[in-house]
Formats: sequence, C-alpha cells, structure tokens
Amino acid sequence: MRKGTAGTAGVPPHRLPGAVPPAIDDQLLSRCSEFITTRFGLYFPKKRWRDLARTIVALADDFGSADAESFIRWLIAAELTQSQLDILADRLTIGETYFFREPRSFEVLETEVLPPLLRARREGERRLRIWSAGCSTGEEAYSIAMLLQRILPDLSRWNVTILATDINPASLKKAARGEYGAWSFRGIPPGLRERFFHRHGEKRYEVTAAVRKMVIFSQLNLAEDPYPSLATNTNAMDIIFCRNVLMYFAPQQVERVIENFRHALVHGGWLVVSPCETSHTLFSRFETVNFRNAILYRKADLGKPSTPLSLFGHAGTEPHPLSRQPVTLETDASPSLPLQPATASIAPPVAPSAVIPEPSPYEGALEFFRQGLYDEAAEKLMSQPAHGENTTGLPFVGESAALLARIFANKGDFAAALEWSEKAVAVAKLDPEIRYLQATILQEQGETEAAVAALKKALYLDHTFVLAHLSLANLSRKMGKKKDAAKHLENAAELLTKYGDDDILPGSDGMSARRLGEIIAATRNGTA
Repeated sequence: MRKGTAGTAGVPPHRLPGAVPPAIDDQLLSRCSEFITTRFGLYFPKKRWRDLARTIVALADDFGSADAESFIRWLIAAELTQSQLDILADRLTIGETYFFREPRSFEVLETEVLPPLLRARREGERRLRIWSAGCSTGEEAYSIAMLLQRILPDLSRWNVTILATDINPASLKKAARGEYGAWSFRGIPPGLRERFFHRHGEKRYEVTAAVRKMVIFSQLNLAEDPYPSLATNTNAMDIIFCRNVLMYFAPQQVERVIENFRHALVHGGWLVVSPCETSHTLFSRFETVNFRNAILYRKADLGKPSTPLSLFGHAGTEPHPLSRQPVTLETDASPSLPLQPATASIAPPVAPSAVIPEPSPYEGALEFFRQGLYDEAAEKLMSQPAHGENTTGLPFVGESAALLARIFANKGDFAAALEWSEKAVAVAKLDPEIRYLQATILQEQGETEAAVAALKKALYLDHTFVLAHLSLANLSRKMGKKKDAAKHLENAAELLTKYGDDDILPGSDGMSARRLGEIIAATRNGTA
C-alpha cells in the first residue's frame, strides 16, 4: 500500500493490502516486465510478478483500460506521452524515505569522510560536489545540505553542489517544494527541525530557503541517461549517495550503473549505498572501507587491483563478475614459449594479414575517456608530436583541446578544464559545441554571468542548439529571470520537434531527442 493511504472505503477489492491480483497470463507479464526494465530500468523478476500484477491492475484503472491484459498490450505498443510516462514512473517507484535515514552513513560522513576532504580543499579551490542518486522526495539531499550547514561555518565561501536526481517527476515536484509532514521526521537528530524548518500549517514543515537553494533537483534515468556528463552535471563527484535504489535494477544494469558511478567520481571519491546493498563482488573495482558503523566504497587507482581496505581489520573480496576469465601465470618453471623438440617440423610461413593502422592519439585518448581512464586519456593526447601545431601556435587541434577540457572537468580540475576550453575556443572560434562546453565548465566554477555569455555566443553561432537553450533556461531560472527561462524552454521544445526520437542531440553526450524532450517537459512542469 502506498504511504499515506488512509482507510479502505471505496477501494476495489483487488487493490486492498494483501489482496491477490486478478490472474494475468505469465507470458504477458514477462513481456511487461521486459518493457519496464528496458524503458525505466526497473527490475521485476518472476518472484515479484505478484507485485507487478497488482501495480498493472492499478495502472489499468488509472488509464481507463477494460482489463489488465488489454492494458499491457496497449502499453507495449503505444507511443507514450510525457504525462503518461509520469503516471507510470509514479506508480512503478516507491518513494519511502525520511530525513537522516540510515543515520550511520551520515555519522561516518560527518566524522570520517568530510573532515579530511574539507581540510584538503580549504587551502585551494573550495569546492565540494555531492550527488543524491534516486533522491525520491528529497529528504536525503536536504539532510546532506543540513549537515554541511551545521559543520561548515564558512559555507558561503565554498562552491557546493548537491545534485539530487530521480526518475519520478511527482517525487521531484514534492522535493522541490520542500514541504513535509511528521512521517519524514522520525529519527531526526534533536534541534534540526527547529533550526532548518518553518512550520507550514498545523502539521506541515517547510525547509528553509537557505537549505533549499543548496540542492539542484533534476530528472535522470540511471538506466538510460548518460553519466558522467557535463550535460547532466553528473561529473567530478566527491561523494555519491545511491541507497535503496540498486535493488530495483536488473543484474546487468546494476553492474553498468556502478561502473558509471565510478567514472563519475573523482579519484578518492566515495560511493554510499544501503547496508543491504553492500557486495564485495559488485564493488570490487572500489576500495571497501569498513568503518565502525558502516561500509563505504572509495574509488581506487585505475589499473591497480582493488584491494579491500579496512580501518579496523581487513575484509575479503570476490572477483568482479565481468572479469571471471581463466588466467595463466607465467613463471620460470613454466615459460610462456615451450621449447621445441629437435625433430619438430618447421611450419610454413603465414601470409601477413592486412596491416591495421594505429589509432591516432585523439582516437586512443577518446577510447580511454569512454572507459573512464582519464589520466591515460590525457597522457595519450599530450603525446602528440610538436609538429601538430597550427597557425595559432597551439599544439592541439580544437577537438583535442576540447577533449582535454572534458577530461580535466571529469577529474574535478576545473581550472585546467577552463584553460583547455579557452585553447579549444582559440583554435575553433566558430564551433558552438566548444562554446557550450566552456559554459558548462564555467557553471561548475560558479561563474554564472560568464557561463551565460558563453551560451549566448554558442546560440549566435547556431541558434538551433537545443542544449544551449536548455542551459540558458536553467541558469535564468536560477537567477530569478522566470520570463527568460520560459522563453528558452519554449525554444528548446520547439527545436526538438525537428529531430527524430532516436536522434542524438549535439553536445548531449549521447542523449536521445526523446529523452531530452522528457527532461524539457518535466522542467516546464516544474518537476525537475
């Protein structure tokens, strides 16, 4: 039963708690489960088909369908509208959360993770980036903001990003309002409600503006959308919270999501999952850090074996499921090239095969970048010969300088990223995507006015650049310019109609026009 449901009067019998849903053909349920996994990334194995059937019956009622089986057939074949997708996402996801849920994670964050990180950053670029992935109705993200307000007396001098994403637009809309009832406050530390909330009505409380403005809410599908990405602000994270979310994904998707999280973290960054989701197998490419009250995962050096690390004793590990390959060890007693007996015949020479050309430094670097090997990608680009200089005296062409900007942005070195973006602009002054790239880096540094100027230059070069319009809309909204934000959103939505659903948008890191349209629609509706 959904949280907040009161009583059962007028509820159809099949929707009562514990009721057995009407029988649905197993083959049809299997197709429905596959569709939901593909479209939303949510996993309903056979043991959860009873729950799925109950949800489908409720959805059939919502959509006015005659019966559940007819609804499934329609659902699989239909071209769904944004409002229909929103209803599906709301029904299929459960937003059960509250402030400072699983308090041991927050205790470790406050006492073990944040202090050394803040000390290291205090003398340099005072930057902190945290992502609440699968944020539901926002309690987790606001808990992080309240914690930072409490332990950082000079918070105003820091460039703090708290990104909160979810697939459910209804949850995001509630999160953006920041208004909660008593159910969200169970277990909250003493004094926090009085400090960080205003009473709103008789039994409701509203998050203070100072806390609310620290959090950026955005719709994101962890199973489908690209990340890490400058376009979705999911790069160079210091800490990622993803708790009670992975359990809803199919096994293959879990592995992909975890690997994407690893790429999205800076070196030494932390991944926080729920205690019930910890796994040495799934997180074998992280260092496992066992604190007294919680287990966290830290991004290990790439290219080195990921050895579990315990502050209070060592833990074992299992091989990563993607690397279970037979391994042959070479020793002095077992040479890799066996000796041939004296009587062995000599094999005839084999005709040489076609020579495969070596990839260019840029192509090699791009492949490293796609694998999250940022240091290797930068080294590959830096190895380009000096004779590659152009008329500007710069040693790299525009695309290589732009890739270096992206590499350093994903590593969290935004000063270097900005420097390389400027070099890219100097080489390719008429490339709108490089201007857009520079604008996203400027946003990361809190240079809002400069970012707006760069985006306007991108649109001057290409007025059909959808991502530039969307970014200007978000920045205008942040600056309180609601009319400008609405205008840019309208432009973005109109331009998007010229693309096919599966077309990839320029500057989007691989996002389809259909998916971007959903994000724009959610933004226009105030849910992202």
